[in-house]
Amino acid sequence: MSPARKRVTSGVPFEEAVGYSRAVGAGDFIFVSGCTSIANGKVVYEGDVARQTEQALLNVSAALEQFGASLADVVQTRIYLTDISSWEEVGEAHRLAFELARPATSLVQVAALIDPRLLVEVEAVAHREASLDADAEDAEPGESEVPPEAIRLDDPSPDDSI
Repeated sequence: MSPARKRVTSGVPFEEAVGYSRAVGAGDFIFVSGCTSIANGKVVYEGDVARQTEQALLNVSAALEQFGASLADVVQTRIYLTDISSWEEVGEAHRLAFELARPATSLVQVAALIDPRLLVEVEAVAHREASLDADAEDAEPGESEVPPEAIRLDDPSPDDSI
């Protein structure tokens, strides 16, 4: 691996099965793989696209934190929906998460995601000068998938970093 490239994993089984990392930092950029509504290894908020989007965004945030970055550093997102008619609910969760950053984004309908209970998947690219922490390289799985009882994006509090 290049000395300027770092990667982290969340430990979900799909990463090992498919051969990818949750996030890869290369230079000043951090690329976060598609995040879904998985917390503690389980699909959460089955049937609720808004809550699934919130969970996916929390998982994006958790991956970025492993590089010392946050949602404020995101410059681009891609949102994959199994039903494009739910774009407004998904868009609202995205707006609340990125109100200040306002990254470039795309909303795309797909036929299906890897698990039929999943309704939305979010990818992100962040830019942060000197974002790569030497400790991030090949980091072990941790709590990068945020538990479902975590904060809601529409319920800001002074301690929220999202």
